[in-house]
Amino acid sequence: MFQSSANSVKRKWSFLVVLIAIFLTGCSMQGKESEPVILTHIHGLGYTSDGQNIYIPAHDGLRKFSQGKWGEVSGYKHDYMGFSMVDGGFYSSGHPSLDSDLKNPLGIVKSADSGKSLEHLDLYGQIDFHLLSASYTGQTIYAFNPEPNARLKTVGIYYTLDEAKNWQQSEMIGITEEVVAMSAHPYEDAIVAVGTEKALYVSTDYGNRFEKLADIPVTAVAYSLEGQLYVGGYQDKGVMFKMGAENTLNELKLPELINDAPSYIAINPVDEQELVFTTVNKDVYFSDDQGVTWIKIANQGEALDR
Repeated sequence: MFQSSANSVKRKWSFLVVLIAIFLTGCSMQGKESEPVILTHIHGLGYTSDGQNIYIPAHDGLRKFSQGKWGEVSGYKHDYMGFSMVDGGFYSSGHPSLDSDLKNPLGIVKSADSGKSLEHLDLYGQIDFHLLSASYTGQTIYAFNPEPNARLKTVGIYYTLDEAKNWQQSEMIGITEEVVAMSAHPYEDAIVAVGTEKALYVSTDYGNRFEKLADIPVTAVAYSLEGQLYVGGYQDKGVMFKMGAENTLNELKLPELINDAPSYIAINPVDEQELVFTTVNKDVYFSDDQGVTWIKIANQGEALDR
């Protein structure tokens, strides 16, 4: 009888231990779920082709914003640079995750599955492009080459019409300042917009000759799928413009960006009323009415659910 009572006590203690373990595991999981999504760095911005997800490369993998909620995109946590969303996927450069066996740097890569797998297009293990932009509907890629390498012999803008199989160097006539922002037209391969610390320029011949459109310190440029050009800049505070008829700049009303400015801009390819932009200070703002009103969805790199 004593033995039976002892076994009963042991079973009760075992049951309690299991309950405590389940409770602690649940608390741990809840704590993990409540941890905020952090944008350590911001190296790009874009929408998936269905317009449902906003992607941001954040130094250690991709973050996404969808239906008012933030999350992390599964897969290796690569440090993507020159990140450019296109129809069906993205092109990028950057550096591999520490837990991968990829060479550093990545050169130019392409993914059709949100980064779960990467196709190496060119310059793998040789160069990292911070400025890279691809046409949304084609295979044209523009890249600013920061240093000579095996394929691109001098510093400057290069373009490829066949996903980096062949490259051509742009003459860049008309630009004398450092290029800080670049956006390829979504479907007109020969059109590319660039920004410098002094002005906005657009080329219609693959970057050989540029026309100055505005004297403004540019911090971001982006084309919508309809070919509408958006420009971020700094004029005593952060500003944003939408290009109008005859190359006029129509200013959008932004939240007060003191000592800050737009760093990347993206327009929903399904609904052009929807805009999002990041800032130099790692804030993120979202609008669903063409910039009439804005909602802050990240504050200094800490993501905020709606």
